Amino acid sequence: MEPLLTIDPRNLPFEGRRLTGTLPVSLVEIPETNTIRPTGPIEYNLHAVRDDDNVVVSGSLRAPFSLDCVRCIAPFDYLVEIDDYEIEVPIENDQMIDLTEGLREDILLALPSYPRCEDGNVSPRDCPAEGLFEPNSDNEPDQAPTDSKTADWDVLDKLK
Repeated sequence: MEPLLTIDPRNLPFEGRRLTGTLPVSLVEIPETNTIRPTGPIEYNLHAVRDDDNVVVSGSLRAPFSLDCVRCIAPFDYLVEIDDYEIEVPIENDQMIDLTEGLREDILLALPSYPRCEDGNVSPRDCPAEGLFEPNSDNEPDQAPTDSKTADWDVLDKLK
């Protein structure tokens, strides 16, 4: 991954430096066919301070996404908001520090593992598939069949 946000620890003032701006959606490196799609630039508002052999970066991140619901497969908007972001990066031989990979990983980890419509925090809505696959619903039998010849098998047996 190409460095998109770097810090030179040699030029970092004692009081630190404010880093604000946006990063392109290419930062997240997600294939277009994925059910997770970035929909806009990543906004960052960070403060970097040198602490002995490390640079401590803290602040906030915002990244908009479109996710597909695991129940109904409909897309919904989701905004990753990390207001208490913090990362500590070791300084190695006073070389430039690249924050790109750490930001990418932390943004992706903030996404829901099994996204559902009700997780949407931009335009919340109820999932149209809510309850369809719960036990005792109309789409699932209340009990497992007790005999070996159910109606489904009877139909299949007639195909012989």
